Amino acid sequence: MPVEIMSDEPKISPDAQTIADAYDQCTKLARAHYENFPVGRLVPKEMQPHVHAVYAFARYADDLADEGYAGSAKAEGKQDVMTPEQRLAALDDWERQLCSPRGTPGLHFIFIAVHETIHQLNLPLSLFTDLLSAFKQDVVKRRYADFPEVLDYCRRSANPVGRLVLLLHGIRDEALHQLADHICTGLQLANFWQDVGVDLEKDRIYLPENDRAQFAVTEEALFARRTDDNYRKLLAFQVARTQEIFDQGAPLTKRLKGLLRVEIRLTWLGGTTILRKIEALKFDTLNHRPKIGKADMAALFLKALIS
Repeated sequence: MPVEIMSDEPKISPDAQTIADAYDQCTKLARAHYENFPVGRLVPKEMQPHVHAVYAFARYADDLADEGYAGSAKAEGKQDVMTPEQRLAALDDWERQLCSPRGTPGLHFIFIAVHETIHQLNLPLSLFTDLLSAFKQDVVKRRYADFPEVLDYCRRSANPVGRLVLLLHGIRDEALHQLADHICTGLQLANFWQDVGVDLEKDRIYLPENDRAQFAVTEEALFARRTDDNYRKLLAFQVARTQEIFDQGAPLTKRLKGLLRVEIRLTWLGGTTILRKIEALKFDTLNHRPKIGKADMAALFLKALIS
């Protein structure tokens, strides 16, 4: 059964007949979604189709796991909300198409492009399957016992993206990939602490259970949106150790050149800016969601260029 993007964006036809058409539709999909940062704009023109193909694969699969989620404000009043079983089936089909041989008839346009990118640039399939395993986990796992469990999720949900970005630029140095892991893990964690209130609508809590117990923050308090001193201390603790992880990845930008250096620096600045915005809210991410606005974006881009 064909899968659909669960979002309010206009649907894009999957009837691509050629590789060029497939890449073009991936570009349209990449530009249709809201993001803090433009996708594929800071790379050479010849590399943009590959970036858009990888992004479209991840964005579409993430939508299958998340968009229109039952209980979320976005899903309210809708009748096309997928059940967990339907989401897993759709993601299983996504993985089947990913692992199909290049040139298999009847594939979604994204896989026509992704297979070509994997073939041309010799990309590890495991990075793509890791992403899918994280998306599937989001469907079935709602609580995390401790920080290592959260980090394992980040290893599969975020780190493959950073590694793929480096590989698209021909960088295969494992030491640099590990630095990228720190930045991507930091960015994923910053998103978690930014979206605590949003994730509660999906009955998801990424704040580790043992940390919540340490700071005496109960699930009842979270769902009641009580931003008391205990919650603020818990978030301050998470923000501080997330900053440490970002700092471990910061040397990566000094070892890169050109626009890639600017892009990675911009990503680092964006993630740490979210942490500063959480602090400015006095850690109340139960009732407020800090965002990076256009003015922030312009300032960060200038800072990335200068630095």
